[in-house]
Amino acid sequence: MRISRLTPDESGIVPWPTLSVSKKAVVTVGVFDGMHRGHTALLERVKTLAEQQRAYSVVVMFDPRPGVVHHFVKEHQGLEPTAEDLAVDSQALMSVDERAHRMAQLGIDHLLIVSYSMAFAAKSYRFFLGQLVGKIGMRTLVLGSDAEMGSNRAGDIDAIQRLAEATGVFQLDVVEDVGPGYTRVPRTIVPQAPKEAGEPDDPLTHLNKDEQRAWSKSHDAAKVRVWSSTNVRFLLSQGRMVEANEVLGHNHVIEGKVVHGEQRGRDLGFPTANLGDPVGGYIPVDGVYAGWLIDLGEHVKDFGELAGEDTAAISQANVDARISPGSPWRWPAAISIGTKETYEEETGLQQRVVEAYAMSDHWLDLYDHDVRVEFTNFLRPQFKYDTSEELVAQLKKDEHSALTLLQG
Repeated sequence: MRISRLTPDESGIVPWPTLSVSKKAVVTVGVFDGMHRGHTALLERVKTLAEQQRAYSVVVMFDPRPGVVHHFVKEHQGLEPTAEDLAVDSQALMSVDERAHRMAQLGIDHLLIVSYSMAFAAKSYRFFLGQLVGKIGMRTLVLGSDAEMGSNRAGDIDAIQRLAEATGVFQLDVVEDVGPGYTRVPRTIVPQAPKEAGEPDDPLTHLNKDEQRAWSKSHDAAKVRVWSSTNVRFLLSQGRMVEANEVLGHNHVIEGKVVHGEQRGRDLGFPTANLGDPVGGYIPVDGVYAGWLIDLGEHVKDFGELAGEDTAAISQANVDARISPGSPWRWPAAISIGTKETYEEETGLQQRVVEAYAMSDHWLDLYDHDVRVEFTNFLRPQFKYDTSEELVAQLKKDEHSALTLLQG
């Protein structure tokens, strides 16, 4: 897959590359945060149509997320954010590099990453689609049924279909609603750690319709697709990892660089890999989880920064080898997220940290390595223990619980 990063000029014009002078393109557009099952269905449709039409499969992806840019502008009286302002997006489910990696696995030919700006956002959907037709040879546009684009989001499916029919220069292919339907999610998502051990239940499961309506009203909930980034973000904020992974179609992932911590875990017999800032991907609510720790090695190149096709292929092959089941760089893990309550009074530290204890027979020196943490199950909430001995006893239980789930 060839990756291009495109930065609009001050007037919002994107320097689109020429993909080919003869070969046309099947295109889709979006953010693809989380790369959930709905995204996968859309991209597989793009790939299928491209093969049928002997065209390129092309994804136009926005980074940063448009909602983050518009929120910043609203909160800062119209001031345009800088790259530094948007360097860390704590609400993004997945890093740009991970999205690119998964698109490459699906066999997409071209990924065009457009730096979203307010000048670009001011362009009409007619102008935007005209650019895709004229510059990259788009002949088929694939979108989900709720897609909107362009200034004031005026380009909905009906408007785009009318444009396609009026111009005759491209076709619109709509992927209808996929997945198990809809659910309700609070408009403002507030992380809430489960109070009991084990995977938490859906709070709406045992409520009748009247009680569900009351819950929805009290939480100011909105109707969203089950297969949506918003729903995944809510599930992760509540510790409902199994449900989140079911929507994603894969384990939720975060990535970061291993840094030196207090070495408290090593002293207790449970050495952990501590992730330093920034962390790529959405950090679930505080608690202890079962999952996997994967060593990606030192100086791993970012997918999103790769321009050369050969270099990207080498990097992708390296990552694929390391994350695959049975890889010698992949270990079952117990993952802790939160502050270290047992030692707070002693250390005075309340920093939220992500630590992964890899269950390995060998000593692992992962300092300064890039690592990947995959989550499979919520084990328990964080507790404060009176002594180190009580904490060690609980860590042994966590290790057993995690291994039982992962081996099962």
